[in-house]
Amino acid sequence: MTKNQYLSAQEAADELDISLATLYSYVSRGLVRSEAVGGAEGGQKRTRRYRMEDVQRLKERKEQQRDPDIVAERALYLGAPIMDSAITLITDDHFYYRGYDVTQLARTCSLEQVATLIWMGTLPAPDEPFFGPRQLSPRYQVMLRQLSNLSPLEAFQVLLPLVAIDDIAAYDLRPSAVAQMGAHILRTLAAIAVREQPTRLSIAQMLQRGWAPADPRAAELINTALILAADHELNVATFAARCVASAAATPYDVVIAGLAAFQGRQYAGYAGRIEAFVREAATPEGVRPAIIDRMKRGEVAPVYGGRPDSERKGELIPGFGSFLYPSVDPRAEALLQLLVTLYPDTPAIELAKVAVEEVYAVLGEHPNIDFALVMLSHVLQLPRGASIALFALGRMVGWIGHAIEQYQTNQVIRPRARYIGDSPVESPAQAQG
Repeated sequence: MTKNQYLSAQEAADELDISLATLYSYVSRGLVRSEAVGGAEGGQKRTRRYRMEDVQRLKERKEQQRDPDIVAERALYLGAPIMDSAITLITDDHFYYRGYDVTQLARTCSLEQVATLIWMGTLPAPDEPFFGPRQLSPRYQVMLRQLSNLSPLEAFQVLLPLVAIDDIAAYDLRPSAVAQMGAHILRTLAAIAVREQPTRLSIAQMLQRGWAPADPRAAELINTALILAADHELNVATFAARCVASAAATPYDVVIAGLAAFQGRQYAGYAGRIEAFVREAATPEGVRPAIIDRMKRGEVAPVYGGRPDSERKGELIPGFGSFLYPSVDPRAEALLQLLVTLYPDTPAIELAKVAVEEVYAVLGEHPNIDFALVMLSHVLQLPRGASIALFALGRMVGWIGHAIEQYQTNQVIRPRARYIGDSPVESPAQAQG
């Protein structure tokens, strides 16, 4: 856990508006964890520090007792958890799928293995077969030829509803059937991305053969990116997908809902802003002038995932900083490290290295997964829109996993709204008077 995730005794007491004696009683009751720091070396006095997450949890509990409405409102903006899930755990500098460190999974497993883990709860052996492909209808082939000018994400949104029309099996919402349908949708989206029919190749191999046919190394890189993007708890697209699943809609509808969110400015638009920054920099030498120009222009955009009361009001350099990780985004770190290993001398890698160094020097921010995906696209020279399409393809695995969880609860997600409009009137005439 990083140092800034701890508080001193006085800071913890001030945060909770309690005395030090009360704080110590909370510690003795196990409500706040603490640990010793310092020691005898050099005559340093031994002190204790206190877990910020425990202090925040107690603070939110107190606020809920005083005003439940405030806590309910904040829960929608990186506040208290609002529903249970056994898929992804996010800590300060790691994240896990069903207990497995995701960066380890990305180094040792295929996307198909990870999808099975997320959907069915067990990690299969490497040689265990994944669900086989299904041929798509002639209507798909006719439409595919007419969509050559669309980005992959736009093509997903046009073609997936057409594929869904005649697929009666999608109405079987038992977990094993949903997993099988999820595999079919995943292969379908990969085929749409490269404008082909689904094959028995792995998803990463399908994308490599369609996007970078002369570079076999790209398959490993794409597979890693897909796994790192597969799930990240209740982001806006996953929450939208889960809400649709709560209505007992089909897995197609669940994925279509997630894709709709991905078209927003906070996903596709965010990737576009990163692309614009990379174009402005153009070369390693151009990175610092591009940063300076952006900061002078003051082009601050809303930060994805930020709660309204956050101290960070916006971003200066898109692709840097993360609310869920106080230090380094492990997804970006793993993907960028693999990029450097496989393509050490490419111009795009040199630009990425300088960008990471310069942004940290100026703003103290580390790159996030969005930046890493954009740089992957530049290194492999992928088609327009490939980075956000790759993100969506990976995240689709998580959407299906959350759909399986939601189907099993048999509950409709239906939060209440706090009315802040005009007071009721007795009649229209009274209102006009």
